Amino acid sequence: MPADCCTLVPAFLAPKGGRGLAEQQVVPSQQLVAPVARLSGQPVNRCYQCHKCTGGCPVTAVMDLMPHQVVRYVQLGLEEELLKSKTIWQCAACRTCISRCPNGIDIAAINDALKQRALARGIQPALPEVAAFHQAFLASLKSRGRVHELGMMIAFKLKTGTYFQDVPLGLKMFQHRKLRLLPEGIKNRQRFRALLQGEKGWRE
Repeated sequence: MPADCCTLVPAFLAPKGGRGLAEQQVVPSQQLVAPVARLSGQPVNRCYQCHKCTGGCPVTAVMDLMPHQVVRYVQLGLEEELLKSKTIWQCAACRTCISRCPNGIDIAAINDALKQRALARGIQPALPEVAAFHQAFLASLKSRGRVHELGMMIAFKLKTGTYFQDVPLGLKMFQHRKLRLLPEGIKNRQRFRALLQGEKGWRE
């Protein structure tokens, strides 16, 4: 392969705790940019790596890829590394990144697109419990247009096998009327479901 079609990934793009990627040459590919930009609605190619997103992110201490790295990996087409990372599941979606980004890039939306892509490809999530919660939340939202917390948590517990872990807390919330026994829905569910199946993704 010609040397001029490769790029050496700099050390600041290496995953936390790992040096392998920084020591490799990769072939930049734009194949991932278009689908991620379409699913997330974000201008991925506008990122010029100023690192403001990472500087303001409150959860970088537990991430294996920093927010700026996520965007750069998309630009380079490093799909496997992204879809197997913990970061896409650990993002708190606080939107600090978009408030600091000079180009208005919402990295939480990019992470959501990557999560959907990982699930669609059958890739085992790096954080299975977080992925199970993500799926239970979306399933509850899709069914009635509004999340039913009790039903969502039952589905989550069944997925993870942690049946009795939060029973005391759940009982207290139920006693204080913080959990509804029966679900509520919205009026026009068909329209809502049609919106969820639009260009923005929202597929499990």
